Amino acid sequence: MDTDNRQITANTTLYNLKNVSKHFTRGREVIPIFDNLDMSIKRGEFLAIMGPSGSGKTTLLNMLGGIDQPTSGEIWFEDQRIDQFSENALARWRAANIGFIFQFYNLMPMLSAARNVELPLLLTSLSKKRRKQSVEAALELVDLKDRAEHKPREMSGGQQQRVAIARAIVSDPKLLLCDEPTGDIDRKTSNEILTMLQYLNKDYGKTIVMVTHDFEAAKYAARIIHLDKGRFIEQGDS
Repeated sequence: MDTDNRQITANTTLYNLKNVSKHFTRGREVIPIFDNLDMSIKRGEFLAIMGPSGSGKTTLLNMLGGIDQPTSGEIWFEDQRIDQFSENALARWRAANIGFIFQFYNLMPMLSAARNVELPLLLTSLSKKRRKQSVEAALELVDLKDRAEHKPREMSGGQQQRVAIARAIVSDPKLLLCDEPTGDIDRKTSNEILTMLQYLNKDYGKTIVMVTHDFEAAKYAARIIHLDKGRFIEQGDS
């Protein structure tokens, strides 16, 4: 992973949402998720999005990752308006810029830790040797180099989540999107995972957006946004 990210200038905007709305339709019924949201994310920021189930926070995270598209409004990443991208362009953009970390790890059970971490690199033009070097560096960063050949079932939940973090960072993305990353593990292991995310943020300059319903987890972020009934109801520093 490129340590030059630590030199990123603070307080420059990485992401902008302008007047963004999202609605789903069920037959003739229109279901609003959120309306007219404005939001900016700075480079190198660690942001937590809190809210109850059904508040729209996972939908918002999916929009940031280019998985969902808004019903209306604009989504800007650096100087690119990604809500206008085609599906193919979005897939290329995600591969180059976004790392995902999920609550239930989403590891391939038949693959070793190293092979799971390597998966994002298979979409690149890197040689086998370069892929191997990147995988080893990512696993070393999450302190799992000695478990490289272990399969998910041979590891604890916390170890599996660290493999998932290694997979998310192996391609050196600009933005990490974390959806309830500690929701399936105990408090002690959660704190270890959150401390690791803080380390990636502070020492490697990674911009991190984390969705959580857990205020103890949100405290690890530098800024907290509360989303309820499709609206931001409070913003503040943790």
